[in-house]
Amino acid sequence: MRLRIGLILAVIMALAASGRTHAQRQYEPNFALGAKGGATLGLMSFSPAPKQAFTPGVTFGVVARYMEENHFGLIAEVNMTQRGWRENFEGAPFKYSRTLTYIQIPLMTHIFFGNRHVKGFFNLGPEVGYMLGSHISADFDYLNHASVPNFPGHNRVTEQMSMEISNKFDYGIAAGVGIEFVAAGRHSIFIEGRYYYGLGNIFPAAKRDYFSASRTMAIEATVGYMFKVK
Repeated sequence: MRLRIGLILAVIMALAASGRTHAQRQYEPNFALGAKGGATLGLMSFSPAPKQAFTPGVTFGVVARYMEENHFGLIAEVNMTQRGWRENFEGAPFKYSRTLTYIQIPLMTHIFFGNRHVKGFFNLGPEVGYMLGSHISADFDYLNHASVPNFPGHNRVTEQMSMEISNKFDYGIAAGVGIEFVAAGRHSIFIEGRYYYGLGNIFPAAKRDYFSASRTMAIEATVGYMFKVK
């Protein structure tokens, strides 16, 4: 009886040791730090919707990434990002754009595939941010546009041009796709395209307010460098 118990325990221990060895072969976690920078195209989701177009901006920040050999990982970032919108006057000789500068922190799942030298990847997860500033660039008196000669105000939503920002906190969903090139084991360069859809409103959105939605959106294209710490 004791011999059988001893054999069973020996088998269990052998299987456990084998499982640990197999897990070590299958899952080799690594941690990397890096930086990135690039360009953005900002737009807003307004309701009611004014006539608008993308406005260009910049983004840059730092990246921390933890991933394992089973094609899964996590990414956390701290970025400075410009969003906003540009009014579309449909050929009329007027210009108006509003740039919103955020510090934003995405926390995303990182799914990757490929080989040791080239990897494709998907990133997806929530993001929170805080607006550091708002800058308006216009070539007319947008606070009194009704007095501007030939201003195309007929059937145009104009309240967003002069309204003050009431909510600087933002949150939303970010999703990206990209490719990473690995060199010398610890060094890599990646290229990513990302889309962000905000869920918070920058203007008041109660029933009595003019806008029921005023959410930021952005398309981002970045290049980054990662260094594998361990």
